[in-house]
Amino acid sequence: MTADYAHPYPTPETLADHPFEPLDFTRFDEPTMRKRAVDFHAEMDRRRSVRMLSDEPVPIGLIETAIRTASTAPSGAHLQPWRFVVIGNPEVKSQIRAAAEEEERVNYLENRMNEQWQQALAPIGTDHHKEFLEFAPWIVVLFEERFRLDEDGTKRNNYYVKESCGIAAGLFIAALHHAGLATLTHTPSPMAFLTKLLGRPSNERPFVLFPIGYPMEGVLVPSLERKPLADVMTLID
Repeated sequence: MTADYAHPYPTPETLADHPFEPLDFTRFDEPTMRKRAVDFHAEMDRRRSVRMLSDEPVPIGLIETAIRTASTAPSGAHLQPWRFVVIGNPEVKSQIRAAAEEEERVNYLENRMNEQWQQALAPIGTDHHKEFLEFAPWIVVLFEERFRLDEDGTKRNNYYVKESCGIAAGLFIAALHHAGLATLTHTPSPMAFLTKLLGRPSNERPFVLFPIGYPMEGVLVPSLERKPLADVMTLID
């Protein structure tokens, strides 16, 4: 089957002005494709958010490789508007925990999160205590780069920043799980304290925080069901 494109990509003009290369792509037969798809789904279906993380050391190389994987995400104009800040320093982790717990204390105990929100969280059993932020051997904070700054201070736009960072975050989670590590997405609201505490520039904003480690032995997670395909997919054939 051959698609007859009226406007092939790239155009000759683009090809003359910018570098391109052949796509590195492996085509599988359909039985192999189905098996790979089913196996990957089964692996990812075992992924859970873990809130009881061990303090057992994790090699930094595993974190670095997961960040490299996350950075393969597509991004607006290929500007890759993200920065992964990796924290292993116990004192800094303690400061993050203290600041996060204060924000969450206001959320949970002073009703900054309304009743409907707290009812939605009830089956998960979360509260303002975030001990995992100290016990986890690593914390990774993903910052979104809202715009770029040249060396002379000139401001340059980034595009589709939240979409790009969201895709990168998903790949990061998948990479950690595939490597045999556990994590959860933690978004203490508001998160501005992370910018100051971690010394990040004004063009960066915290997007999501990941405590990372091995699960504690015998850890429990909520008995939850994922939505069936019919509830998340609409086919227009």
